[in-house]
Amino acid sequence: MPEQSIAQLSRRSFLRAVGVTGGAGTMFATMGALGLAPASAAPPPFDPPKASDFHLTGRRPGTVIVLGGGIAGLVSAYELGKAGYRVTVLEPRDRTGGRNFTVRGGDTLTDLHGFAQRARFSKGQYMNAGPARIAQWMVTLDYCRELGVPIEVFTNSNADAYIYHSSMPAGQPMRYRTAKADTFGYVSELLAKATDQGALDAELTAEDRERLMEFLTDFGDLGETLEYTGSSRRGFTAWPGESGAPGEILGDVPSASAVFASGVGRHFSFEFEFDQAMLMFQPVGGMDRLPRALTRAIGPQKIKLGCRATSLTQSASGVSVTYTDAAGCAHLTTADYVIAAMPPHLLTGLTHNLGADVVAALTAIRPSSAGKIGLEYRSRWWETDHRIYGGITETDLDLVHVWHPSYGYHGDRGVMIGYYHYGATADRYSAMSPKDRETTAVALGERIYGAKYRTELDSSFSIAWREVPHLEAAWHSFAGNSPQSPIFKPLVEPAGRVLFAGDWLSNMDAWQHGAILAARKAVTTLHARALAR
Repeated sequence: MPEQSIAQLSRRSFLRAVGVTGGAGTMFATMGALGLAPASAAPPPFDPPKASDFHLTGRRPGTVIVLGGGIAGLVSAYELGKAGYRVTVLEPRDRTGGRNFTVRGGDTLTDLHGFAQRARFSKGQYMNAGPARIAQWMVTLDYCRELGVPIEVFTNSNADAYIYHSSMPAGQPMRYRTAKADTFGYVSELLAKATDQGALDAELTAEDRERLMEFLTDFGDLGETLEYTGSSRRGFTAWPGESGAPGEILGDVPSASAVFASGVGRHFSFEFEFDQAMLMFQPVGGMDRLPRALTRAIGPQKIKLGCRATSLTQSASGVSVTYTDAAGCAHLTTADYVIAAMPPHLLTGLTHNLGADVVAALTAIRPSSAGKIGLEYRSRWWETDHRIYGGITETDLDLVHVWHPSYGYHGDRGVMIGYYHYGATADRYSAMSPKDRETTAVALGERIYGAKYRTELDSSFSIAWREVPHLEAAWHSFAGNSPQSPIFKPLVEPAGRVLFAGDWLSNMDAWQHGAILAARKAVTTLHARALAR
């Protein structure tokens, strides 16, 4: 077709022509390029180091010490190993994974308060004390695929889980579906009436108003009078059954004022967050299946457990690290590079020559507190008595979040996360003995679920992340800065032979996804330097 004819084509005609010749897929891609359709997002580009990268340079892969065997450290070692780097991981704890900690029967923990616990969970039962869910867009799932770690759905939101606020009438919890129906219903009613009475005439065209009214009527399940009077969306006191048994819709619809005063609506935005929206996933059998798979792929012989770094000195020719082993013996080792994948506030405790700008950056990152308790029950009463299969109950109690397990459905036993809290509440509970944590958590949970929350309990295991040796944080904050702040440039773009990795060096702090991306950046930078030297 002549250029003049192409120029005279309307955008719609052009797309129609593309569709005819290339099919719907080609047309959709063309629409994306023109800004007319959403372009599909993709994981950040990453070209893993390869042994072949050295063939044309005349160089050989060097040596690397990785400080820390958490997810960032393991991914760093794993990716460098693909190119033939000789990597040694120094991990001060007796296991890899860092905050990726799945507690099973027989596991032990002694925290910095001196509280000692041994988990008594039954075979097949566990709690993910640290990370417990993975969004489907996160690169974490790519490593599960690559390493053969099977996954299953983690139920992050459940219409039949509860919302419990202390101010609720008669102390009764409310189903999530009921709270949503009432809140969305009244919001829709108010907006529909405002639209119908002309309050939005200056903002909307007549066609816009008609479409908005259609949406609100459906979204809020409003009647012809634009009144919200409740509906089957709230739930049933008697479920629909056989012929002649239509069911009994949950009654006693509260007033709009009562619904808004209850504060239940503050929980709804959670499931709209980009990193929390369903579907979410978990590795089958526990989150630690991922660090276990990474450890196998790296080679356990390359990972020194029980080895705590004490000093870090870099020079123009290499890096020296001193560490103590599990027996307390001191060692000195050297390498071409170091990737420091330790918690930032613990890195500052090393004797080092990293410079004042690095120290300033590390000290600007502050540790945050969080705690969880796993409660194993002799029966899955939340399924049989409450008809709750997975999902999270939200509360205004110290418990904050109560998680129903997303595995083992219809089994004989199960482990609930009895609380997942953070900040000052977590600090207060960390000072309690494990038994007192259990007693307090069960007493509060009983207010929501009834007596079986106490009578069916078999054992518990709790964790206060600020008190876990060699980690001392659940995640980190940036003290009023952002990860893009210039103060962090010495960590993001280091000039020497020491590089840094961790979720705290990403825009996804507290997620394994963030740790992986930071590790990939460190690996890419290290590899480029090795090839250029």
